[in-house]
Amino acid sequence: MKFPHYFQHDAMDCGPTCLRMVAAHYGRVYSLENLREKSLITREGTSMLGVSEAAENIGFRTTGVKVNYNELKTAPLPCIVHWNQVHFVVVYDIVEKKGKDSIYIADPASGKVKYTAEEFCRCWLSTRDGGVDVGVALLLEPTPDFYKLEGEKINRKGFSFLFSYLRPYKNLVVQLFLGLLFGSLLQLMLPFLTQSIVDFGISAQNIGYIYLVLIAQLVLTFSSSAVGFIRGWILLHLGTRINIALISDFLIKMMRLPMGYFDTKMVGDILQRINDHSRIQSYLTNSSLSILFSMFNMVIFSIVLFLYSYSIFAIFFLGSALYLGWVWMFMKYRAELDHKSFAQNSANQSNVIQLVTGMQEVKLNGCEHQKRWEWERIQAKLFRIRIRGMALSQYQDSGALLINQTKNIIITAMVAKLVIDGQMTLGMMMAVQYIIGQLNGPVDQLISFVRETQDAKLSLERLSDVHDKEDEEQTDEQRILDIPTDKDLVLSNLTFGYDATSVGVPVIKGVHLCIPAGKQTAIVGTSGSGKTTLIKLLLGYYPLQNGDIHLGGINLKNFSIREWRKQCGVVMQDGYIFSDSIAKNIAPGVEIIDKERLMNAVITANIKEFIETLPLTYNTKIGNEGHGLSQGQKQRILIARAVYKNPAFVMLDEATNALDTNNERIIMDNLHKFFVGRTSIVIAHRLSTVKNADQIVVLEKGEIVEIGTHQELTKKHGAYYSLVKNQLEL
Repeated sequence: MKFPHYFQHDAMDCGPTCLRMVAAHYGRVYSLENLREKSLITREGTSMLGVSEAAENIGFRTTGVKVNYNELKTAPLPCIVHWNQVHFVVVYDIVEKKGKDSIYIADPASGKVKYTAEEFCRCWLSTRDGGVDVGVALLLEPTPDFYKLEGEKINRKGFSFLFSYLRPYKNLVVQLFLGLLFGSLLQLMLPFLTQSIVDFGISAQNIGYIYLVLIAQLVLTFSSSAVGFIRGWILLHLGTRINIALISDFLIKMMRLPMGYFDTKMVGDILQRINDHSRIQSYLTNSSLSILFSMFNMVIFSIVLFLYSYSIFAIFFLGSALYLGWVWMFMKYRAELDHKSFAQNSANQSNVIQLVTGMQEVKLNGCEHQKRWEWERIQAKLFRIRIRGMALSQYQDSGALLINQTKNIIITAMVAKLVIDGQMTLGMMMAVQYIIGQLNGPVDQLISFVRETQDAKLSLERLSDVHDKEDEEQTDEQRILDIPTDKDLVLSNLTFGYDATSVGVPVIKGVHLCIPAGKQTAIVGTSGSGKTTLIKLLLGYYPLQNGDIHLGGINLKNFSIREWRKQCGVVMQDGYIFSDSIAKNIAPGVEIIDKERLMNAVITANIKEFIETLPLTYNTKIGNEGHGLSQGQKQRILIARAVYKNPAFVMLDEATNALDTNNERIIMDNLHKFFVGRTSIVIAHRLSTVKNADQIVVLEKGEIVEIGTHQELTKKHGAYYSLVKNQLEL
């Protein structure tokens, strides 16, 4: 049974990729990015329920079942099954032959695989129900709506998109082509000079003629080397510039993506995609341009060889075709290994980053051995993939060498016989051998080009996962750039969940709230009540699933998200300190730092005294590669950063929870002065941080349960009273 197969782009994509294969089987093509969004994918991947939601969204009828193996055999195929309790695969056929079952699996991580019933059950069966081993499966059947939808016309930018990077360097490319042409013509003269030495110089015993021809050969060799040297320099400059452009464009695109995108991506995946650019750059500069030179040489020398002997020409091209065919046989398997290698290298990078950044916790918890073993297990998987890759290369190279050498031996025998029979001179024989040598090089380069084309294509598919993603803010002239700073923020029926399926529990549920302009609003509640999520929604981290946020009566989504964030001074719980000077951390992205604003910021954050005790004061480098800071010092740097911005809106998410009581009191006193005339939202657990707020909002399980001032809420003896009674000693 023929069944379409797609590889997942990373480990989190197995569910959407399985759905993509099933949709393609029924004749509808969808992009992985589209299905990822419909599957409500998170950093941990997606659930069976998320895949079901996406499937029904594109017109499938779905049924999630727990069945035993015999029941699965009677189910409609293809279906998606939960594999080893961590992965999704497609079962697309079960064939019974001689009393034994063969189960055909389309695995988005490793390709199409055939299993025996025992092997399949070992990976699929996950629990027992009524004394019978059962596994989880999602049955899918297309409805009439599935065929009404047109699917998508996927915009595959392909290699035309890549070659567009060569356009700015037309002059260099023209120079390169001239060099290639000149080098080919120089090489074309060499076999004729060799023939003339033997047939005319040696036969006539004219040593002067031989010296003259040898001098000509020396000049041609020198000229060819000079052309090659110049060509190499042009390729170096071209390659470096294109590589910088490729990675720069990738980073530009990444910085335009919604913040929510990075919640579902591992660091290793993103770094591995950046590494993929080196393959594309090599393909654009070395492979694609060099193959043109090789093909030009091949055409010219093929014509010359045909003029010498059409039979030798026929044998050479028959042997070369067999050589190319042998290598082509392994291309599909090579692509599968490439996908597996990408996934493991990505996991390896994530693991190494985790080890380095988390070394303190590793040593504190005495788990050095376990973490090292985790790394070693990844290395073992990488080693197995590399062994398989090496074995594949050996099969390819050994077979190719055998075909190539056999071809060369047959040609040598034929040429020798022609010389003996008098149909060819000794000089012609040497010229033919030179030509064969010149033709073998382009054939080898053609094989390398085919391999690098495959590598570039696979890399391009992975990069398209980023480049095809919709920007956080599309260029739109209707976006409002002028942010009103004296208007209320109004939240209407706001509902949001990170995995808010039809039966999922949202994190924010039907919130109605007015945040008055120029006033301080405090948000309190137990951990997990949705406080941080509410701030993230105000900052546009994620698209709203239901409800609206208005600023001055205008929907917040109608404003430029970039301009809106410029007006917001924000301190998040997981705020980041860059590896840079203190001054540049307080004023990131500012070319010329305003010293007066900087002083005001550090005084407000009560960190001026600490900074000025450092040898380099404000030029002291901090972050991962600089001077170590305590958690409280980091928080004060982040507060100073928000203050330096001089924003109209201030949002603090547990911004003082790592500070001692004295520092917190001083900073909050300073901040209350700073808040005057600004709209501020403060999330905190400590009573001292929120008691002076103009309104206090109490969140519980994503819902607002109380709103009022400190005095009003304590009198109610409700949720707020319960939260702070220990601090109040009531």
